[in-house]
Amino acid sequence: MLNVRGVTAGYGEITALTDVHLDVDQGEMVTLLGANGAGKTTLLRTISGLLQCSEGTIDFCGQPIHRMAAVKRARLGIGHVPEGRQIFAPLTVRENLEMGAVAAGRRGRALKDSYEFVHDLFPRLAERSRQLGGTLSGGEQQMLAVGRAMMARPSLLMLDEPSLGLAPMVVEGIFDALLRLRHEGVTILLVEQNAEAALNIADRGYVMELGRVVHAGSSQDLLAEDSLRDIYFRTESAAKGQ
Repeated sequence: MLNVRGVTAGYGEITALTDVHLDVDQGEMVTLLGANGAGKTTLLRTISGLLQCSEGTIDFCGQPIHRMAAVKRARLGIGHVPEGRQIFAPLTVRENLEMGAVAAGRRGRALKDSYEFVHDLFPRLAERSRQLGGTLSGGEQQMLAVGRAMMARPSLLMLDEPSLGLAPMVVEGIFDALLRLRHEGVTILLVEQNAEAALNIADRGYVMELGRVVHAGSSQDLLAEDSLRDIYFRTESAAKGQ
């Protein structure tokens, strides 16, 4: 479904990605792992069109998209949940959701279907429909960010650190929603610093360092690799021991 080949990208004179290769097959959940500054967020932004690559190609469902505008990529079926949620605080929950549908041109019956789908996925959003986005709890805002992306009914959903700053119980609910989406046929590319939790729900993973992919494999293989556990799971293990 998604094929990234030799992608190099950056910000001005700063190169953030170098010769990145990545594949995501239809129906998979793939996770991107790496420390802060590894290039994970930049890669998602490059795939969604918020940042243009200087070299390489990106194909989506067999179609080259690396020169397309972000709005065209969204209408092809790429949804992006950015780091930090970035909801519209002065707008109501319903208005935030509608913004997600507008990007895909969904109106009329299609818009109603999108509302029903998102409200079924996150019933809390239906309960908070008239509440301003900025007054929601952190977990509810993350639900809103995911729901807004799903209003366009994308075939590929990309999420950047959806568990950041959330309580474990709330994270479990978000991850359960992702598993449900995958079960319903949505392909997922997940950036997540909680490496162990991400690999426990993903099919495969890529590890990035300094803008390059340095490891790739099945979730089971990456979880079993001692060198990766020492680097990415050390903090979690220490925290559990306290």
